[in-house]
Amino acid sequence: MSSKNKTKLELIWIGKDKRPKLEPRILLEDPSKSYHASHKVSENDIFDNKLIFGDNLLALKALEQDYAGKVKCVFIDPPYNTGSAFTHYEDGMEHSIWLSLMKDRLEILHSLMSKDGSIWISIDDNEAHYLKVLCDEVFGRNNFVASVIWRKNYAPKSSAKHFSVDHDYILVYAKDEDTWRPNPMPRSDKQNKAYKNPDNDPRGPWRANNLAARNYYSKGMYPITCPSGRVVDGPPHGSYWRYSEEKFRELDADNRIWWGKDGNNVPAPKIFLSEVKQGVVPQTYWDYQEVGHTQESKKEIVDLFGAAVFDTPKPERLMERILTLATNPGDLVLDSFAGSGTTGAVAHKMHRRWIMVELGDHCATHIVPRLKSVIDGEHKGGITDSCKWIGGGGFRYYRLAPSLLEQDRWGRWVISKDYDAAMLAEAICKLEGFTYAPSDTEWWNHGYSTEQDRIYATTQTLSVEQLQALSDEVGEDYSVLVCCSAFRCKADRFPNLTLKKIPKMVLSRCEYGHDDYSLNVENLPMQERPKPDPSQGGLFQDEMFDDNGQG
Repeated sequence: MSSKNKTKLELIWIGKDKRPKLEPRILLEDPSKSYHASHKVSENDIFDNKLIFGDNLLALKALEQDYAGKVKCVFIDPPYNTGSAFTHYEDGMEHSIWLSLMKDRLEILHSLMSKDGSIWISIDDNEAHYLKVLCDEVFGRNNFVASVIWRKNYAPKSSAKHFSVDHDYILVYAKDEDTWRPNPMPRSDKQNKAYKNPDNDPRGPWRANNLAARNYYSKGMYPITCPSGRVVDGPPHGSYWRYSEEKFRELDADNRIWWGKDGNNVPAPKIFLSEVKQGVVPQTYWDYQEVGHTQESKKEIVDLFGAAVFDTPKPERLMERILTLATNPGDLVLDSFAGSGTTGAVAHKMHRRWIMVELGDHCATHIVPRLKSVIDGEHKGGITDSCKWIGGGGFRYYRLAPSLLEQDRWGRWVISKDYDAAMLAEAICKLEGFTYAPSDTEWWNHGYSTEQDRIYATTQTLSVEQLQALSDEVGEDYSVLVCCSAFRCKADRFPNLTLKKIPKMVLSRCEYGHDDYSLNVENLPMQERPKPDPSQGGLFQDEMFDDNGQG
């Protein structure tokens, strides 16, 4: 089918078009849980990493303004929606709800990715193929890179009802497929083992290549005389020498032809290890021998916490493979389903910057201690030895601020009593698209959007006299958005001031007082299963259709 006539496929499900109006919360640091090394270990130490406790959809929205277009690699390991109850989240819900919740998150993740960034999503057969079509819609089908198969088990499960499932998928998408390229895989010892140096060539180890090739070459038919005097009349039947006679003689003069120890072999060009590409193209099948398996990852967790407190952790070697392909030192990595904290631990050891989000209590009880052990150089498992990690760096621990607005006893929306003046100014800046940067000298300057535009937020009711004084101090150099509870004059009285009332100015922007958009089925509204549609032959409405309504 030509691209002109190609039909666009998309998933249709109940509730797909009901998008939440997310409140862009501010982040509040908890210094008691933040942690930094006591001294710099190297010049590559990174201290501005973020661990965020809270609903991951709200956290992603909170990050969007400051980090849009800056994340080099996103890795997520979302609940697989298998119907199994896990310790730290309920992994099983109505299929259409799972798709809606994933779509909300993927759309913000897409905005956070840099132009040369990529996203890697771990998933199994239960939702992989629906997720693939959903990702085609969000990221663009042309930006699909690969579906990696990770063999996670090394032995069959005899208790399996039908098949013993040995693999998971990792879906890989680029923000821009034309721009993104994976780093080459480092050459393995097995690949380098073929290179020897039997003639002590000063250029180092080499391997013999075949001089003959099957591709037609008009200058590739000529006899060759070996040093022993034996004459090779020509290449084997149906093939040609890959070099012209003149080029062959140049290579021989440069000691780049191997004739065998007695000088009687068919000549073979030497391929030097020092001259070959120092990396290989990644493949889509990853065996547990290369990147680890589930038992290995569970052992890592037991070594850390004394018990297998996480059901489906990922081995550090798997994450190392992903970050090796997708990032370089100093790049920013984001994981919004942090789980046991493997992504941050591995990124830290590999000198990548990282942001992780986790809603469960284990964010403080398990992830924080794990990261502390990494920073102190006390964690000896995983990739610690292979990457020669000895400690250093740090992270800051944040929680999501409460909703800016709350309802009073009469049902009216008012500013939350939990907000002080600084929090209010920062929240209003985020809602209005300003960068929060309070001035040390200008009391009215809480942030900026352009060189001339400033913002001032207060819960006060401002009189004409106060506004006149503010206007006089601002002068003609700036234009200030003034956000206050009320003002006692006409809104357009001062040409350098734009007056708006809080909370009226932000009330319709988003959903306030909604703190949990998590993938925990207990937090989701009940939804009736759609009835079969006779016009679609009895299919439910969460099936896949093309633009013409055909399945």
